[in-house]
Amino acid sequence: MRSLARGVEPSHRLDALLNPGSIAVVGASRRAGTVGNAVMRNLLAGAYPGRLAAVNPGYAEVEGVQCLARISDLPFAPEQIIFAIADARIEPALEEAIARGMRSCVIYSALVLADDGDPPLQERVRRRLEAAGVFACGGNGMGYYNFTRSIWACGFDTRAHRTGGNVVLLSQSGAGMSGILDVEERLDFCLAVSPGQELTVTLEDYLDYALEQRETRVVGLFLETSRAPERFIASLRKARARRIPIVAVKTGRTGLAREFARSHSGALSGSDAVYDAVFEKFGVQRARDMDDLVAALIMHAQPHAPGAGGLVTLHDSGGEQQLLVDLAAAEGVPLTTLTSESTQVLQSLLDPGLPAVNPLDAWSAGGTGYHHRMAECFEVLLRDPGAALGAVVHDRGPGGRLHAGYVEYLRRGHAASGKPVFLVAATQGVASDPLVLETTRAGFPVLDGVATFLRGAKALLSFRDFLDRREPRPPVPDEPVVSRWRRRLVSGSAPGEAEALRCLSDFGVPAVAAHQCGALEETLERAEQLGYPVALKTAQPGVTHKTDMGGVHLDLVGAAALSGAYADLLRRLGPSVTVSAFVPDPAVEMFLGMRRDPQFGPVIIMGFGGIHAEVLNDVITALPPFDAATAERMLGRLRLRALLDGVRGTPGVDIGAFCRAAASFSALAGALGDLILELDVNPVRVRPVGCTAVDALMIMVPATGSPIREPE
Repeated sequence: MRSLARGVEPSHRLDALLNPGSIAVVGASRRAGTVGNAVMRNLLAGAYPGRLAAVNPGYAEVEGVQCLARISDLPFAPEQIIFAIADARIEPALEEAIARGMRSCVIYSALVLADDGDPPLQERVRRRLEAAGVFACGGNGMGYYNFTRSIWACGFDTRAHRTGGNVVLLSQSGAGMSGILDVEERLDFCLAVSPGQELTVTLEDYLDYALEQRETRVVGLFLETSRAPERFIASLRKARARRIPIVAVKTGRTGLAREFARSHSGALSGSDAVYDAVFEKFGVQRARDMDDLVAALIMHAQPHAPGAGGLVTLHDSGGEQQLLVDLAAAEGVPLTTLTSESTQVLQSLLDPGLPAVNPLDAWSAGGTGYHHRMAECFEVLLRDPGAALGAVVHDRGPGGRLHAGYVEYLRRGHAASGKPVFLVAATQGVASDPLVLETTRAGFPVLDGVATFLRGAKALLSFRDFLDRREPRPPVPDEPVVSRWRRRLVSGSAPGEAEALRCLSDFGVPAVAAHQCGALEETLERAEQLGYPVALKTAQPGVTHKTDMGGVHLDLVGAAALSGAYADLLRRLGPSVTVSAFVPDPAVEMFLGMRRDPQFGPVIIMGFGGIHAEVLNDVITALPPFDAATAERMLGRLRLRALLDGVRGTPGVDIGAFCRAAASFSALAGALGDLILELDVNPVRVRPVGCTAVDALMIMVPATGSPIREPE
């Protein structure tokens, strides 16, 4: 059936679910407080334009809508059926609905039965829906709202909503959806979905639908996990192409489920870090909590794009001015340094003793022209070429009310510059003021809490910078090199350290020359070829962290020193060793790692390494492949980044060389990452000129999907 609500929008495969032309509510009820009554009232409150019927043998009508005894009695084949019934009744009702021609459904219940069989109810329902090709929202969800199409398919109380919204909210937490949508009147939504168990339709499907709708300006996600990572990535690419910001609350920062890892790479990267890497690559702005999510959505939903530069703010308090400076530094929000022209104009407007700086305390002793001068100062701030956006940071008045004069500052500042402007109070409001909604809906958002506002401002500026960033140009490895190493790795045997280092070198990662040996004579011969000094390390199978086992001897000069070191390793660990060129100081030890994430495939970990890699845990995670410029930008997030520039008389090191090595390493991961479980390059010794990988551990993924274990 063609949807009566569809209008001129292009079709999408989820139209049958999110834009159905007919709906039947099974379990419709007259009893207030029930799901069956709430969903009927919501559909009517939203002025659903399609054909609507109720199904319940106990009534002839519900809320003025005709009610039939059975699904089979419906006079039309319903495009969607909403099940407001208990789990014990769902299976026979589902069969009847499929037989009547249902194309989509909404299930609110948890699909859990006491003393259930195997497979359980949820899985039985999933299989039946998939076999019938039915799109399902739920179970164990709140339903959905398609406000643009006037469809309120939710079985729970809500507030009055306006049409014409531009915000999408997709929440894998039902309470996460209702807690924002039912309360936050400053946001006007076009679509909101609680996917629930995602039986046949996942969050990624809803995201794709939302990005296809012309009214969508910003998308908010409450994300527990991605059930379809490839489609999630495809949707993020689409959002980038359409310049639609996505703001996400992602649960799971703590208590990470780490895989058993034999290398530093596995120990240093958990699933949450991988999501951070996904978000960074595709410009998703991560919100700390629900308050931050709301603030960022409000700020992205306003119609004005930020300019170049940073934040300017107007204050009527020196103390709050100073507080903002501290908070902005903590949140990483850049504050604009005003031009001399702006400073001169401000000096002519300010009372004596007030410095013409940003943030600007423009408090005046009073007088009839006070509000006019404040507005003029805000105009000057926003006209500065280094101002991207501006905020009037003034507290609310008595009873939590807004001073109307503050709103005029916003209007004049925006009119003078075209830039986004915000009214921010230092504390949470304690009363509802109609002027808050009126001002926000006029495109000048009102927010409470300076730190929350600053995190929203950072999201705005970060997304601006993401859109301006050029596409990475990662190195492309030679096809013969890729083919040769793929043939080698599919053989199933795990490369030793020397061979792993050769693989790195072939892909453009500078690595020491190394040889694996099984006897003293061979070791001495290889050392002569390399030239002293050399390093000697155990290569015994089963020994992964060599330093922990006392399996490393460095800076060996001459055959006598090498023979003594070999004797020590032979006695304690065994005859197999790796001899390699020794890389002298001065150097900073860095780390490159790759691990295969079960959701997103190969990921890169890089940061400070050496024997303290896991203790420092100062690393970043990125999706391969990337270029050297991307690597350098990401290194700026390391806590110890300043060490690379040199401190207290130590020389700086060749950051560019390390970043080029990291880019080549990411190309290796892109080419071979389906065959490698973990690749640990630690340390990479970064010197004033150049860098060199001096140790490597490679763990393979066999056809069985479990890591190859070397014989003990």
